[in-house]
Amino acid sequence: MVAIVEVTTADGRPLRKALESARGRDRRRAMMLVAPLLLFVVITFIIPIGQVLFRSVVNDEFARTAPNLAVWFNANPASVAPDENAFAALAADLDLMRRTRAAGAAGTRINDVLPGSRSLFTSSTRAAGEFISPFKEAILAKDERWGDPRLWHAMRAASNPYSLDYFIAAVDRQRDENGNIVPVPEERRLYVGLFAKTLWQSAFITILCLGLAFPIAHLIATVRQSTANLLLILVLLPFWTSLLVRTSSWIVLLQGQGVVNNVLVAAGLIDTDHRLSLIYNNIGTIIVMTHVLLPFVVLPLYSVMRMINPAYVRAARSLGATSWTAFRRIYLPLTLPGIAAGSLLVFILAVGYYITPALVGGADGQLISNMIQYHLSASNWSLAAALAFILLVAVTVLYWIYDRLVGIDKLKLG
Repeated sequence: MVAIVEVTTADGRPLRKALESARGRDRRRAMMLVAPLLLFVVITFIIPIGQVLFRSVVNDEFARTAPNLAVWFNANPASVAPDENAFAALAADLDLMRRTRAAGAAGTRINDVLPGSRSLFTSSTRAAGEFISPFKEAILAKDERWGDPRLWHAMRAASNPYSLDYFIAAVDRQRDENGNIVPVPEERRLYVGLFAKTLWQSAFITILCLGLAFPIAHLIATVRQSTANLLLILVLLPFWTSLLVRTSSWIVLLQGQGVVNNVLVAAGLIDTDHRLSLIYNNIGTIIVMTHVLLPFVVLPLYSVMRMINPAYVRAARSLGATSWTAFRRIYLPLTLPGIAAGSLLVFILAVGYYITPALVGGADGQLISNMIQYHLSASNWSLAAALAFILLVAVTVLYWIYDRLVGIDKLKLG
């Protein structure tokens, strides 16, 4: 028979319970240490993201400024055409907008999904006191656009504070006269093209940064420590300079009468009448963003390369491998963590950049972030929120695909 002896601590408690209590204290202490960071993430990330999603689907401006129309829409299904009662409600709401000076807000809400509606509301509001029964004839006589079924479908959707109209507009779609979602005319298609342009241009900038950063990081990792420190200072120097100063410097360098064109003309490579257009277009945006984001690839690559033992490549060479084979089979796989981290970091930063494209991109070099900023400055928060949320979802999906194909473990540096 085996006797089981229970080990106790100095104060007489069982050792097992004492260990469990100690682990519980360690967990609570760890949570207390993490709590400030968790609170910071919630306040600066989770709550703003939630507000963005909320603003993209909630807008009560029209419902608040046109209560009579909201009542008529609630009482009549979408299949019912606007009758005299509907136009009477419209006349009452136009008069209310005139007295409360809310025509701009109501018109802007409809204008988001049906361009040209804001002017219709403001012009009709000025004549609201003149509308008498029969209201339908009076309002249509003032402006025939009030008979457009698309306008009534837009007002019906806007009468509900909760709507997906902004997401529909953000993907270049609209509602037709039957309420169906259809593509907007080709000349008005803007957002889908900007999304695609932002993603491919960010990917192209990431590839450029990676191609430039790899030899730089390799050089820093293989030279003497004193030289490496000097080169690191040069890499980090842009971080110590204002982004606006760097961007302004590139404008001086790349403009038609700038340093780059003057040097090319002086060298006889181009004619003075055929100077290169390097600014206020996509070329300028790509050049400047590559320069700004280059350090974000150099540093992760360097942190990985300095940990690679040079003896690995020498051993491969001594076993008969060529320089290219040793690089491809030995050195390059060891640098994959730095490549993965730097590429992901640069791509995510490039997708959200808007200062550099705004300054050097001109009309041709704008990205979706510039369009989001434009709608924010125009107080069109809901459409800006819808665009921002779609961009966030696209980046999240790409990150998920990256994680599935490459693996998040590739980001473990060192």
